[in-house]
Amino acid sequence: MSLSRRELFRTAPIAAVAAGLNTRYASAEPLIVRMQEPRNLETALSDLFTAKTDKFFVRSHFAVPEVDPKTFKLTVEGHVGNKLELTLDDLKKMESVSREIVLECAGNGRVFLVPQARGLQWGHGAVGQAKWTGVPLGAVLERAKVKASAGDVVLIGADKGTIADPATPGAINFDRGIPLAKAKKDETLLVWNMNDEPLTASHGAPLRALVGGWYGMASVKWLSRIVVLDKPHAGFWQTLDYSVWDRPKDGLPQLVPVTAIQPKAVITSPAPGTVQLAKKSAGGMVGYAWAGEHAVAKVEVSADGGKTWSAAKLWGKSEPFQAVEWRSDIVLPRGPRTLLARCTDDKGNTQAATRDADRRSYMINHLVPVEVTVK
Repeated sequence: MSLSRRELFRTAPIAAVAAGLNTRYASAEPLIVRMQEPRNLETALSDLFTAKTDKFFVRSHFAVPEVDPKTFKLTVEGHVGNKLELTLDDLKKMESVSREIVLECAGNGRVFLVPQARGLQWGHGAVGQAKWTGVPLGAVLERAKVKASAGDVVLIGADKGTIADPATPGAINFDRGIPLAKAKKDETLLVWNMNDEPLTASHGAPLRALVGGWYGMASVKWLSRIVVLDKPHAGFWQTLDYSVWDRPKDGLPQLVPVTAIQPKAVITSPAPGTVQLAKKSAGGMVGYAWAGEHAVAKVEVSADGGKTWSAAKLWGKSEPFQAVEWRSDIVLPRGPRTLLARCTDDKGNTQAATRDADRRSYMINHLVPVEVTVK
């Protein structure tokens, strides 16, 4: 599908330039500050998927809570037959697992929305992949003897505060409910290590949830309580916030919680505004792609705004829950060029050319152009 230049520029507003995407992504700065307090930090495009913890994006809704690992206890209660109070040592005595899993903020790419949407103005860098070590949430729920009629499993963090827009009913904890079926999946973990090191405070120490394949709002940091309900959770963070419109064919539009990560390809080189020097032509595009619960099947690139497409090479094996590097030696003729990349997952889902407004300010995976000049 080819996009007109007007449509392309609507996907990459001037706000992106104002946010410093074309210069700061090419810099050596470890992280880009998107908010000072609570601390919200974005990975530079040049450092995307480096697997280094100090370059991994940070998303916080409230100030980092003080949680003493020595006195920490995780409570598991609600629709269970056996209420639990587990220390960190109790959890570590269980059979642990380590998995490489992508974590992406639900608002990643929000700076590219037109008109500008409320929320943190992330570029492409609110995403990363790490090696997470912990215990499957399903094993903990099995120990708690979850009742057969259980519904959502609510993950509750120790962080707490108020939100003005939309307004919360006073101070509330950050929480997220996930269906029992997802909670029992192998990719849903309670983790204490990140990249073979203890979690840092900014990444949720001493314990956080890691819900593989879903956007980051489900991976609750500073996890302190788990409450099993006998129905779907209707909390603030999945009704008024972190929700999108669903339009069923036989019903009225309704808000539903944000869940699975959508397929996405990002160009990391050339960077926006890059001037490439060559005698006749220049070639080469590099980037990453990921598709949440699914593997990346293919990545295609275009150097003419989507009029023509060619296949890029996946650099390594594509796996569900993980990102894969891709490379293309496509020739870039001299002059201004509009570069695009699109990902298709192993279920046939492909990035859309234009934005779906029903997704509000979340699940942002439409095509975003990179403008370069080849001289």
